[in-house]
Amino acid sequence: MAARMKFICDTERCIDCNGCVTACKNEHETPWGVNRRRVVTISDGVPGEHSISVACMHCTDAPCMAVCPVDCFYHTEDGIVLHDKDQCIGCGYCSYACPFGAPQFPETGAFNHRGKMDKCTFCAGGPEPDTSEIEFKKYGRNRIAEGKLPACAEQCATKALLGGDSSIIADIYRERVEIRGYGPQLWGWQIAYGTPRRGGEMGVKGDGPRENQITDDFQNNPRKFPA
Repeated sequence: MAARMKFICDTERCIDCNGCVTACKNEHETPWGVNRRRVVTISDGVPGEHSISVACMHCTDAPCMAVCPVDCFYHTEDGIVLHDKDQCIGCGYCSYACPFGAPQFPETGAFNHRGKMDKCTFCAGGPEPDTSEIEFKKYGRNRIAEGKLPACAEQCATKALLGGDSSIIADIYRERVEIRGYGPQLWGWQIAYGTPRRGGEMGVKGDGPRENQITDDFQNNPRKFPA
């Protein structure tokens, strides 16, 4: 069974250095104004500020694929969402449908004047022959065909951005979560909504039990020593 290739960004590790953005543009030589990857800061300048690296998430049920009127999108055997620029008509429907803002256009004009859509390819090229000159000109470098991981994930200095087999990166992130002190109780009803009290009243949100934590231990402050 082929691997399902996915990205995940660990917001506890991302330091907004934009190394992933630079690596992507350098590797694929994308035109000015087209950024296949970008870093978004949430709650900028206030307590709880976090940054996250965003690009095409290569959805299993991709909305861009559902709305494209010319069916230029397709899945590879690894679950990577690619597109055929020869079929793209620059309508922009994919841009409206994508919740991550992944599709990029070189122009801002109306229908058919935007130019050919460009987006993150997971460094897997396009429909042209692997590692060919025409493939690089249209889609950038095909690192997957070379047996490598995406340049953005390899460049990430803090290993906040992970890319590869979804089962492997999920195991890595799960281990980090447990080290931080959340443990397996991170996910679930009790953590999200609290525990029932006498009389059926729900407790404070996020007040669920975390059995692996020790009273007054550093695990109760996971951001103090991030994994």
